[in-house]
Amino acid sequence: METLELVRTVSPPIATLGSKFYFDPATLARGKEAGLDGFRLYMLGRGGVLGDVEPAVVHSAFGYFKPELIAKMWNSARETMAPREAGRLYMECAGAFGSSKLGGVEGLDEFAAAADKVIDAALVDSAAQALFAGIASEPRSDEPAARAYQSVVVLRELRGSLHLVALVASGLSTEMAHRVRRPTELELFGWTSEVEVTDAHRTKWEAAEMLTDELTAAVYDVLDDAEAQAFAHGVATIEAALAD
Repeated sequence: METLELVRTVSPPIATLGSKFYFDPATLARGKEAGLDGFRLYMLGRGGVLGDVEPAVVHSAFGYFKPELIAKMWNSARETMAPREAGRLYMECAGAFGSSKLGGVEGLDEFAAAADKVIDAALVDSAAQALFAGIASEPRSDEPAARAYQSVVVLRELRGSLHLVALVASGLSTEMAHRVRRPTELELFGWTSEVEVTDAHRTKWEAAEMLTDELTAAVYDVLDDAEAQAFAHGVATIEAALAD
């Protein structure tokens, strides 16, 4: 399988799978114990790897959300819990999710080994990928199911960070990217529906998607044929195990 084909095959499921633990009941319960509701746990847990920074820094790594919404959620959440502590808690939640959902799934060791190789290669030069670099630097579990799922979460942030790079290079704001990509989820991200999406916006979005795939493929190219097959198989089996 060519690397670009691999990336285009695995990226959509990784994007979906890597977010499945965000609002899982067990994750929400851990957040409640810490005094955080689901959305604030998401904001502080996902962004906590950046440290105790200002909301503008979080927005620079997240994109998509209206900055005022990030500021409201981030500032109120960090009054309850230190960001780095929340970041580690979130990775623990991801590991617990993996352990509970992927126990007994075959091929996870081979998948995790290939994922580690991609993550290590990306960390060699992670310029402009702060969120990925932050979460990739957090410890992952040695338990196979937990580590495999945590790796999916890390790889989701890898493509997400590269996607922001591609959006900037393509001249499309993250607000308009969100309007193109998720027109039915505007209010959730803090936006109203008053801005028109044009063909020019869609063209820039498509260019950004192509560039994202190319940038991601440049990292995944570290895998040999056997590793790429193990990686693709692992994503497919994880997707099957987590199917609703």
